[in-house]
Formats: sequence, structure tokens, C-alpha cells
Amino acid sequence: MDAKIPGHPAEKPTGAAPRRPTQAEAEEAVRTLIAWAGDDPAREGLLETPHRVTEAYKEFFGGYGADVGAVLNRTFREVGGYDDIVLVKDIPFAAHCEHHMVPFFGKAHIAYLPHDGVVGISKLARLVELYARRLQVQENMTAQIIDAVNEHLNPRGAAVMVEAEHMCMTIRGVRAHGTSTVTQRFTGVFAEDREQQDRFFALVGKRG
Repeated sequence: MDAKIPGHPAEKPTGAAPRRPTQAEAEEAVRTLIAWAGDDPAREGLLETPHRVTEAYKEFFGGYGADVGAVLNRTFREVGGYDDIVLVKDIPFAAHCEHHMVPFFGKAHIAYLPHDGVVGISKLARLVELYARRLQVQENMTAQIIDAVNEHLNPRGAAVMVEAEHMCMTIRGVRAHGTSTVTQRFTGVFAEDREQQDRFFALVGKRG
């Protein structure tokens, strides 16, 4: 995997990047896990599983090496002088917890107060997908999203809320079904002005 990922902990200097295993090595690792779980990787129903798993992983973790700047590099200034909150809410995502490598999924809400123009609304959904398709921690993903918005859009303020259900809590461990985790972060005007935070919560449909 790319060891220099914008907004990801791996971009910090850690020495030489680890060698990326080959497809064959990855498939053999899946066979090892199948055998460790107690099944026979050579039985008919599991023969193609290693290949299917590695192909799925390419999709699940396709955010590694993606260029955040390319997603947010185009803004539009001809917006009739609009300078109020831009909010894209209920952006669905599915990510994988870096601790247990099981899914967590939910919705993200992103708002910003324009300064140098606005970005296409689909780009914010793409930004969430980019960070979700990595091994993740929800708190870190929340910070990555808002940092990218601030860096590339230069808004007067930004707000991000992420709500997710974590399978590492619902299908293992405490098995607390129906629980959700909420993370949020404010910068600029949103961090300084409680009224702007209240507006954000009201638009999202949550209480602050």
C-alpha cells in the first residue's frame, strides 16, 4: 500500500515502506486464515474464496493512494454571492475498523461557509468515500475529512459529524446491538460561534 497518503497517519515518516505482497501471497494468506478458522480451504465451496476476498479487498481499501486534492481541486465562484452554510448531509459510507478489520458503517454530514467559492456537492460524498475505503478509526476519519475541506476549500469555517454502527461492538465482544457512535469537529466560524453550531445541528436534525 502507498505509505504516503494525504491526511492519513501513514504519511508520517516511518522509515522504508513495507513491501506490498503479491496477489498470490495475499491469496495464500486467506487460505491460512480459512484453515486457522477450522475449515478446509481445499473444499469445493472455498476454492475460489481467496481470489474473491482479495478482489473484494481491492474495492474495500481503494482509498489508499487516492489524491484528495484531485477530488477538491475545482471550485465555482459564480454562485450569486452566496456565502451561507453549504451542507451535504446523510452521506452513506462503509469502512473497516483498523483494530478488528470488521465493518463500521453509517452517515457523514459535512458543512462549510464558503470563502473562495463552492465545490461540487458530489465531491464531498467522494471525499467521504475516499477516507472510508481504508483501515480506519471513526475519530480519525472525522478529522481527516474536515482537515481536507479546510486545506483545499479554505472556508470561513467547517463542520463535520459522523454517525456509525460498529460491527466490532455488535457482532463480537459486548454485542451491543443498535448502538451508534457519533463524532464531530468544528473549525473556523463554527468553532468560534455557538449559534453557527446550533444552525448546523438544526440542519442536520440533531441536538447539540
